[in-house]
Amino acid sequence: MIEALATLDPLRTLARAESGDEAAFAELVREHEAMVYGIAIHSLRDASAAEDLAQEVFLQLYRNLSRIESPSHLIHWLRRVTSNRCIDASRRGRKHVALDSAGALHVASRERDVLAQRKLQTIFGDLPVKQRVILTLRFQEELELPQIASTLSIPLNTVKSHLRRGLEKLRRRFEQ
Repeated sequence: MIEALATLDPLRTLARAESGDEAAFAELVREHEAMVYGIAIHSLRDASAAEDLAQEVFLQLYRNLSRIESPSHLIHWLRRVTSNRCIDASRRGRKHVALDSAGALHVASRERDVLAQRKLQTIFGDLPVKQRVILTLRFQEELELPQIASTLSIPLNTVKSHLRRGLEKLRRRFEQ
């Protein structure tokens, strides 16, 4: 019974937002803004650009609410649109600032090595944007490789190649 109510609430929120309820749309934004901003900040390495991109994504969501079929479709849609917009922004050559303003990458560690974390952030920031997006989706969003391929609309083997190359670059440069 409780599980049924838990799945109805996001459906109701989505339905209310689609019917024009501004409070429901604001609830959707609050619920998903950390995910959208997290993908953007780790991909773009610029807090201001990440905020602008997140606003653009949610504006696009507002315009396309009628196409969203379910809460899980919403999450997939947001990840896909955010990732594609990050790649597009990088192609347009937007200027980026240091990754220090992005905050820490998601690391499952009990102890913090500040110098190692800074080095990792710097190295991560030097990766090509597509590799950063794929690594972010894999390790921050914890998506499986087929989900990443679906989200980015690219072949699974391409995801595997970018992931492998990105991890190799991180390891190689981190050991220097």
